[in-house]
Amino acid sequence: MGCGSCGSGGCKNNGACSSGGCNRMNVYDWLANLPFSDPESGCRIVEVSFNNGSRKDYFRNNTNYFFEKGDWIAVEGVSGFDVGMVNLTGELVRLQLKKHEIKENDQDIKKILRRANDADLSKLKETKAREKDVLIRSRAIAKQLNLDMKMAEVEIQADGRKATFFYIADDRVDFRELIKIYAGEFKVKVEMKQIGARQEAGKVGGIGSCGRELCCSSWLTDFKSVNTNAARYQNLSINQAKLSGQCGRLKCCLNYELDTYLDALQHFPDNCETIEIARGRAFLVKKDIFRNLMWFGMSDSTKQYPLTIERVRKIKSLNMQGIKPEELEAVEVVSNKPKEVEPEFVDVVGHISLRSLEKNSRKRREKERNDRNPNQHRRDNNHPQGQNPNRGPQQRRDNNQQGRPQHPQQRNQQPRNPQQGQNPNRGPQQRRDNNQPRQDNRPPKQES
Repeated sequence: MGCGSCGSGGCKNNGACSSGGCNRMNVYDWLANLPFSDPESGCRIVEVSFNNGSRKDYFRNNTNYFFEKGDWIAVEGVSGFDVGMVNLTGELVRLQLKKHEIKENDQDIKKILRRANDADLSKLKETKAREKDVLIRSRAIAKQLNLDMKMAEVEIQADGRKATFFYIADDRVDFRELIKIYAGEFKVKVEMKQIGARQEAGKVGGIGSCGRELCCSSWLTDFKSVNTNAARYQNLSINQAKLSGQCGRLKCCLNYELDTYLDALQHFPDNCETIEIARGRAFLVKKDIFRNLMWFGMSDSTKQYPLTIERVRKIKSLNMQGIKPEELEAVEVVSNKPKEVEPEFVDVVGHISLRSLEKNSRKRREKERNDRNPNQHRRDNNHPQGQNPNRGPQQRRDNNQQGRPQHPQQRNQQPRNPQQGQNPNRGPQQRRDNNQPRQDNRPPKQES
């Protein structure tokens, strides 16, 4: 999620920009520019994000500084300090506290120490560089102890005194020995937190099948249970591969439109899975809430018949009276999509050139011939093109002389084309005679 409002053009400020576009779980503060009659009564609690927005917490601002979104600050940590980025300020934080049932005057809320300086930011950068190596080593230690758990992420406090290990496990895990090894190996205070597969996908991030960033890594914080009934109500095929997300669970977006489908299905009749006609029994295939149609199929054919809601209710009432109508009286479904125009037939005979294919086949034949006779190919490459290595030096000199361009005077002395009236087999005397003017050998006319 790059931000375009940075002065550097794109997100080259490592997330420390006022828009917070490169931070996960962003919140748009729509109350930031609204004036208040009593500024002193404003909310003194600030929401701070850590580790690129994967974790958020609330801190009390008892300093004389006014912080804006995107500012780096130093806050109280466990036996030290931590560095985070301001994510939300003002009255919207008060609404968030009410949503999470946190009292504003709670004494357990930690305090903001100061604005982060260069030393704090450099220490944070060094600590974050250790997280990858610590994660790899922690997975190896857990594997050596044969613990049925997966280490998903490691978050180290900015001062390097505490590390939080996020793991995934199906059952309870006895990691008392693991904590001792971690504390001695990494020289930090260890905290273990168990998360689910969906929380792991939110921390890792990625692109969903819709082509957008995962909801759990961009804005979704509350994970509600999803079951296959949500797919059935929306007439979706029960395909586990298509309905599952990157976390391996059912997609959270199956619940987004479920309420709309449930409201639309209230107008459809119940207990209409089967209806009776004279031909036999018809079975309900699906319900179309957009056209208010119910599709039925017969056991003796694969064709599906769309019926209106009123027609289904009428047939059901007749069946309850013991009457079987003759026909279903299916309606004609007209599609609003434009029909695709089939391309006209074009005669391409003679339009396609096979020279490229012939060239490739010729190269392939030459390669096969060279592979069969590699010594001959090597000897031919050592001599210039057009010369036979078996010929003597006199023959090669003659060929070189034949291939050299001649002097202009010599070119002028060459005989002309035989087609122009000259015989190339005649001698030089005959050719010189041809250059003289023609004489008339006919006898003179006698005058009368």
